[in-house]
Amino acid sequence: MKSPADLALKLAKQWQNADIREQRLLHPDSWPLRIPIGKPSGRVVSEDLERVRKHLNQWRNVTIGRVDWSPKKFRGASEDVQIPEFWILSSPTEWINAANSNEVRGEFQILCRLVPAIDERFHRLLIRKRRLVLDKAENEVIQSAKVALLLSPGLAEGKPLRALSVGGIDSKFFERNRQLLIQMLDILFEGQVSELGLEAFLGADDEGHHWLLIMDLDGGLLPFSQLRVRARELTEIPLPGASILIVENERCIHQLPMAPGTVAILGAGLNLSWMSASWLSEKKLAYWGDMDTWGLTMLARARGFQPSVRPLLMNEEIFNTFARQKAVPEPQPVETVPAAGLTFEEQAFFLELLQRHKGRLEQEFIPENVVQKSIAHWLESP
Repeated sequence: MKSPADLALKLAKQWQNADIREQRLLHPDSWPLRIPIGKPSGRVVSEDLERVRKHLNQWRNVTIGRVDWSPKKFRGASEDVQIPEFWILSSPTEWINAANSNEVRGEFQILCRLVPAIDERFHRLLIRKRRLVLDKAENEVIQSAKVALLLSPGLAEGKPLRALSVGGIDSKFFERNRQLLIQMLDILFEGQVSELGLEAFLGADDEGHHWLLIMDLDGGLLPFSQLRVRARELTEIPLPGASILIVENERCIHQLPMAPGTVAILGAGLNLSWMSASWLSEKKLAYWGDMDTWGLTMLARARGFQPSVRPLLMNEEIFNTFARQKAVPEPQPVETVPAAGLTFEEQAFFLELLQRHKGRLEQEFIPENVVQKSIAHWLESP
């Protein structure tokens, strides 16, 4: 048999469980809670009657929620004894009060102020990952939610985040609230911000945050077969070799062949401002990205910096060849064709992808032999 204090400890511990917290705070059908108290055994009644009396008195004095009592007959007793069987709690407030923990009560009160003040789409994040917000000023969390709704891909247009003026923020706002903003934007944009990086997603100067994977496809151009460099360093330091292959995603690295005089740059995503480097204009350039509206948008952006860049494996013919088995829906398509940077055929392909239910074909699903043949053809072409 459990005392009110025993169950209070259990209820306080349950607050620490993200699944339980989410269920009870966001889903009204999880109420009421019916918590078993446990009944004294006949042996306890016969050997420690004072303990049983104390137990009954403790539950008679409970004023939070409701206690369900049931009659129980004990050997030697002339009549049934009413025993507390269940503690019934009917709301989150009763749960928190029953837990009787100042820490839990304080966190609950903060969430009660924050949740009504922000967009419903972020409620689950606040409740499940409360440590993201509990150590921040409440006005910062509320402002972060408002700012997240104002942000969109490419909004920074090459400016550093500290120079981005939106929603009345100051120059240190992104620095103070970076992780919270990333997770809020992931909710709005299907995880793309974590995948691309905040600077790349917003089209901001990465100021050293974004690292690129460099791969020596020649085997003798670099001291390492693979290494990482900051994106901004490529604006000043040229890479060796006559040909540069720019690949949207790092996960395609296993599909790349050895290729003479060639270096691959992987994982740039939307962060392509480093392509303004003057030394790139002296190289043979190719770009390979996903076949979806985002991939074509990145291709257009790459061409804005280096008009000579040639797309690989990013056309309707290739898409149709593999779409039946490999295409998937694009979670959050770009709804507008880039104003510049795509050919007429690429613009038509962009619009065609928008119309398809499964309008995304990711790079890693292109067979390795097809990728290697395309790269070889590019290198052999004038």
